Amino acid sequence: MSEQERKRALRERLPALLVALSIALAGAAWSGCGGGDDESGGEAQERIEKGIEEAKQGVEKGKEEAQKGIEKGGEEAKKGIEKGKEEAQEGIEEAEKYAQEYTP
Repeated sequence: MSEQERKRALRERLPALLVALSIALAGAAWSGCGGGDDESGGEAQERIEKGIEEAKQGVEKGKEEAQKGIEKGGEEAKKGIEKGKEEAQEGIEEAEKYAQEYTP
């Protein structure tokens, strides 16, 4: 697997990983909220909300990075197509020149 493929795979999996992490954090915080006083429950709720917000931000950042990668890939593809067209045109012109020189 090339470096570019590994980066793409990481970008694709990052949002799901962050969501799973936020769910795990929320579950861990809630599991500690059974018999304590209201203050510790409030603190746990704050930690849960903070974890969810951080996960959302991470997902958004991953989404933006993935979009940038897609856009860059599209630009590279367009450049490759243009270069291919130019090379094909040069080949046609060279073939026509060769045909004119060597046909009786």
